[in-house]
Amino acid sequence: MKPATQATIIILAALLIRLLFAAAMGLGIDESYMVSAAHTYQLSYFDHPPISWFMELTIQRLTGLHSPFIVRLPFVLLFAGTGALMYGLTNRLFGARAAVWAVAALNISPVFAIAFGTWVLPDGPLDFFLVAAAWALARAVGVARPDHDAEPEPEFWPLAGLLAGLAMDSKYNAVLNLLGALAFLIFDARGRRALASAGPWVACLIALVVFSPVLIWNALNHWASFGYQGARATGFGIHPLRPFIVWLGEAVFIAPWIFVPMIALLIGGFRRHAERRARFLSWLAVIPIVLFSAIAFWSSRKILFHWAAPGYLMLFPALGDWASRATERARRRLAMVVWATAAVLTASVIFIGAELNFGIVPGFNRLFGLGHSPELQVIDWRSFRTALIRRGDLAKPDMAVAALRWFDAGKIAYALGPDVPVTVFEGDKHEFGITTPPQSLIGDDILIAAMPGDEADIMKRYAPRFRTITVAKPIDITHHGRVLLQIPMLLGHDLQSWPTPEG
Repeated sequence: MKPATQATIIILAALLIRLLFAAAMGLGIDESYMVSAAHTYQLSYFDHPPISWFMELTIQRLTGLHSPFIVRLPFVLLFAGTGALMYGLTNRLFGARAAVWAVAALNISPVFAIAFGTWVLPDGPLDFFLVAAAWALARAVGVARPDHDAEPEPEFWPLAGLLAGLAMDSKYNAVLNLLGALAFLIFDARGRRALASAGPWVACLIALVVFSPVLIWNALNHWASFGYQGARATGFGIHPLRPFIVWLGEAVFIAPWIFVPMIALLIGGFRRHAERRARFLSWLAVIPIVLFSAIAFWSSRKILFHWAAPGYLMLFPALGDWASRATERARRRLAMVVWATAAVLTASVIFIGAELNFGIVPGFNRLFGLGHSPELQVIDWRSFRTALIRRGDLAKPDMAVAALRWFDAGKIAYALGPDVPVTVFEGDKHEFGITTPPQSLIGDDILIAAMPGDEADIMKRYAPRFRTITVAKPIDITHHGRVLLQIPMLLGHDLQSWPTPEG
């Protein structure tokens, strides 16, 4: 069987599994928030640049639906495209056999295959455009396997710039890979010659133009998004063990048997006599991998394990080459690992889907206290809307809902749909603070989801903000007939001023 056919089968089989997974579970916390917090096209958004938001908005407008499967569909399909691009990039650098291994590894790495390949997250389009940009850059600077006899193709610089701009329009940390690309050009002899030409600077200009709407949005919104993302590196304090925790978490997310050889290949790409194509990939990968580990050392802020994933993404071609050059016996063992991992992931998808839809584990939710079941994160809180309909609250004019936390607001807003205004009263309001700030609801009656905290204390805090405020009947979030969460509710009549606890 030809390598291209093998890769196609892998991509299509993985696509089918992800489609089933997309249909089997409700939206997660971040997904619910993304789908519900913004309902219009904007230059950018609070948390991330616009492409992932545009994807879910467009599919909703085209279909008139916003079910989990529908809003995830473009992300699932796009990841199949990422797999095809990975094949093309790896084939150029190392050959077709290596490309098959790279595609297989990409589709069994949990964080890529499951999270980025299925969920409504900015990482899906980020991965697609980063791999595409790496391919275009390799063409522009003539990076390829020795038998390819490649020469630089300057006509690819504009395409590289366009794709780099789209990567930054997907997620801000794309800039880290692009800084690595610049470092490669500086330290590579042919790259330095390219920098003396117009091509790279035209690419930079195009990337800046493509990214400029995000800059304009930030300038108009007090640099809110840049400030929010930049704050994640603040909070100075020495934490010598945290980088090891980050590496351990990254290993679990990527799969340890993929992570370990990747780190070795990353280091190998910087050795004195490393091949140019290996250096190319290592430079593209190194900054996000090293930076977030360093931030974990000095910052008291929580470092999420998937932040460095764009760096590891760039190492899949090198991993494919490593696997393809192994001995026949070693390749058989690697193939067994690939099949076993694929089987475990598939079984996990089937089990999760069956449990969420049919409750196949008797008494599963009884193992957790009220409000602590992990299923709360991956079911849609439809019972919230059902409760308000039964009480007649949704039929009342000028009725809005407020949560105290942005992620609760996301779950509630997705359940209620776009016709009911939802805002956030406390803490970091994220996109809700821009699309539905509390002050935009002056004069409205507002149902307040009074959690977390003491209901009486919350009522006391917000009583001065309303003409009157009363205790409303709590709302149960149920799944398979069992109450997983009970939300205390308050009803504020006629919002008088912006309700902030500091006010």
